Amino acid sequence: MERRRFLGLAAAAGATGATAVGAFTAAGCGTGTGTQSAALTVVAADYGDPGRGNGSQAYWNSLVNAFQRKHSGIAVDVQVLSWKDVDRKVAAMVAAGRPPDIAQIGAYADFAAQGRLYSAREVLSIPVQADFLPPLAGAGEVRRVQYGMPFVASTRLLFYNKTLFARAGLDPDAPPRTWEQLARAAARLKAAGVKIPYGLPLGPEEAPAETLLWLLSGGGSYTDKVGNYTIDAAANIKTFDWLRDRLVRRKLTNRDPGGTDRQELFDAFVRGEVGMLNGHPTLLEEVRRRGVKYGTAVVPGAEGPSDGTLGVADWVMAFRQNGRREEAGRFLDFLFSEKNHYAFADRYDLLPVTTSANERMRGHAEHKPLRRFQDELVSAEFYPVGKVSWAKVSADLKKSIGKAVGEGPGPAGVLGAIQRRAEARDSEAEVP
Repeated sequence: MERRRFLGLAAAAGATGATAVGAFTAAGCGTGTGTQSAALTVVAADYGDPGRGNGSQAYWNSLVNAFQRKHSGIAVDVQVLSWKDVDRKVAAMVAAGRPPDIAQIGAYADFAAQGRLYSAREVLSIPVQADFLPPLAGAGEVRRVQYGMPFVASTRLLFYNKTLFARAGLDPDAPPRTWEQLARAAARLKAAGVKIPYGLPLGPEEAPAETLLWLLSGGGSYTDKVGNYTIDAAANIKTFDWLRDRLVRRKLTNRDPGGTDRQELFDAFVRGEVGMLNGHPTLLEEVRRRGVKYGTAVVPGAEGPSDGTLGVADWVMAFRQNGRREEAGRFLDFLFSEKNHYAFADRYDLLPVTTSANERMRGHAEHKPLRRFQDELVSAEFYPVGKVSWAKVSADLKKSIGKAVGEGPGPAGVLGAIQRRAEARDSEAEVP
């Protein structure tokens, strides 16, 4: 499944490492009735699997058709790309001097720092901008100005297999609330023959998310309250010491956490091979479809349920170069209207980013399993995506953090090295 495998790689390429690509072609466009030069150009990511008939192009086609019935003078061309390609290709378009008018991708800060983006207040009407959930609006800011408009979001909860819990003699209605309870449950699951008692994905796909979940549950984070990196803080080193000593070295996780991606463990979970892991809303669809008896709980913390949880968002941004501020604003207002925004979140079991669409989702009984995720979103902590250096720091985490639970230099050495590189990149990326 190509649904970004799933949402959560928010620190993708930014504006680096790209090669030039051409402007939109007829084969690459979604809909639009005007000429190429006249059309508002939009690049968006695919959250579905076109091979299974649930690709995102159908949503955008329907949205554009409805928009053009109200705004017949504004043609819109939408190009939907795989998450493997979309960040890189948008960066390439920008580098080649041909940015789209609107992009829906994983990161915005590089473009904002270069002065390429309209601020949210320049393109959105006041009611639409005010409708964003405050934590998400704040996560879209660079130096207190919002440039990133959240598109959809997710949070994380602990998923556990009730059937495997019962087999191990554990109460299937009493998930672990603390690290020690999690370690004891994992040991019982291992003794009962469960292949992977706790799924720990520290491979490139999920490393920044799984890491932040553990840091938050231990009272730490990636940054302090004023935005300085704190990757090697004492609380974070203590967290990874515990993770290495109490789970990894006791063989209560997958064999190679640093080489294991999230999708591997999600697939193993729905096959009944994983006792516990941290998951997000899109995992619900698969466990329901496969008939897995599962439960969810707040992520365990050092002394009790974690006070903080991870929030992840994807972003919409409007580029200045083509001067299409008014047209882009009208389309974005339409995109974020309650009906249209809810339709996308509903289609892919993701969390809406506006207050109005969130309340609408709460009112639908079929989305009851999502309510706990919605509750967590209100107080979630997001990646420091407003820092221009974050894309490179995230890439470093993906490459290096797995070593912290291995047999090498240990958590203090690994986290310290990542911290030093993060500080250097932060200095290089100072916003003028």
